Amino acid sequence: MLSRSQPSQRLRKMPMIALPRASALATVLLALSLLPAFAQSTPGPVVTTANGPVRGTAHDGVHDFRGIPYALPPVGELRWALPQPAKPWAEPRDATAYGSGCPQVARYGLTEAGYNEDCLTVNVTVPDGAAGRKLPVIVWIYGGAFVGGSSALYPLTLMAKTGNAVVVSLNYRLGVFGFMANPAFDAASNGSYGLEDQRLALRWVQNNIAAFGGDPKNVTIAGESAGGASVCMHVIAPKETTGLFHKAIMQSAGCAQPLRSVAEAAAIGDKVSTLAGCPAGPDALACLRGKPVKELLEAGAKIAGSDVMTFVPSFGTRTVPQQGAAALRSGQFVRVPMLNGGNRDELRLYVAYDIQAGRPVTADNYMAHLKAVYGDKADKVAKKYPLPSFGSPAAALGTVMSDYTPINGLNNCLFLKAAKLASKYVTVFEYEFADRNAPEVTANPGFEMGAVHSAELPYQFPHFSNTSKLDGPDLAAPSQLIADQMMAYWTSFAAKGMPKAAKAKPWIPFQSGRHVMRFEPGKLGPFDAAAAHNCAFWQKLYPEL
Repeated sequence: MLSRSQPSQRLRKMPMIALPRASALATVLLALSLLPAFAQSTPGPVVTTANGPVRGTAHDGVHDFRGIPYALPPVGELRWALPQPAKPWAEPRDATAYGSGCPQVARYGLTEAGYNEDCLTVNVTVPDGAAGRKLPVIVWIYGGAFVGGSSALYPLTLMAKTGNAVVVSLNYRLGVFGFMANPAFDAASNGSYGLEDQRLALRWVQNNIAAFGGDPKNVTIAGESAGGASVCMHVIAPKETTGLFHKAIMQSAGCAQPLRSVAEAAAIGDKVSTLAGCPAGPDALACLRGKPVKELLEAGAKIAGSDVMTFVPSFGTRTVPQQGAAALRSGQFVRVPMLNGGNRDELRLYVAYDIQAGRPVTADNYMAHLKAVYGDKADKVAKKYPLPSFGSPAAALGTVMSDYTPINGLNNCLFLKAAKLASKYVTVFEYEFADRNAPEVTANPGFEMGAVHSAELPYQFPHFSNTSKLDGPDLAAPSQLIADQMMAYWTSFAAKGMPKAAKAKPWIPFQSGRHVMRFEPGKLGPFDAAAAHNCAFWQKLYPEL
């Protein structure tokens, strides 16, 4: 149960007593010995989990518990194995600092590298007065293309206070350690150890969240980018995840995007293995387990190159049994209410990354860029999206791909496709984040960025900056209003399955592309997203997808 140590009483003034000179040193030493007891900070709140007690911090109307291990360190024989629950402890464990992020390389000159495999921890933030209650629970899963990210980048205070909810975040294995398939790995979970980490964390929530004041029967899983795709993977694996959550929020994750088969993914794992100096095939495991973390990370990064889909989970295992579209179409998924959608200009961010990498987009090479993405369909695409009708060449390319691209799931027509399939079985609330005045999430590439991939995160996690510095700017007043409304909608959905915000328009459940809530200053309300993103054109061009 949640408890709080009583603050120390203040020292009362004591009368001065004349002491012999010989006792002066003893008096000074006595006084010094008393100082730490009264100068130390007040002990933090304590919660007793199934593993043992944890001591956190109290601040700004919440209690924070950080870096709680939910699994054993995945090292040695546990590298590329199912996660195992953490061992118990007896004395109160310090829970005042985030655990280490899981191993990853730095990306885009922005994110931070790390090499510590002892990283499987959870964080819990609860509003004051949560003890003994049954508050809604939100579990946040971070993004990062399945190769990067950390729970330390997402402050949970605002979400907990706005929704009067218990909010949990977690770390999970990434890249070659969490999402690389390989012929040497166990077939049932091959390429999906990061997802299995998340599921063990969700079981930890079921076993422990009541002690923090949360309701284990009212859990919402939520995430953005790879985090949103992770939510999708849990939704489409009902035999493995039913009962672990009761609502789902998917931000910027194409749940209907085709995945590689586990065999195709394992072929990529073979390349990583040989590049790291290990054999290909089923005899690689012992060698791989003996390789240094940094060496494996660099091999994975080299094999992946600029392909953000390299370490996306594959299908055909117990962990991910089938393609997302097939699961949603057939109703073979965890049937819970969903909040789903993405950002207006998703892939302008990746155009910016290309420009920063020395691959500019100009009027002269615009067509070449289209052919690289759309192949022999590029002529029809160029006719539908001619220059200069869609802004600068770079902005135009980003707009085209944000409407639809076959190479990854970050596009608006695919978001709508997932909503259309799932809404036959469950209530879906579809949205689009469209604030083109959102703070930039990367260095200015010299063209109009707009509401790019991940641009909504500072609206949910103040000062989000993709780094542990959390040094993003304050939002402008119109954007802050949108942020307040988004947070109200999101947390009320988590609480009761119905997104609501004071003095804002009602959010109509998805029935067609016309029933999408647009989050844009001065334009909050439903709009026809299918028409805005030319989805009929793309459906005709790619009927098989």
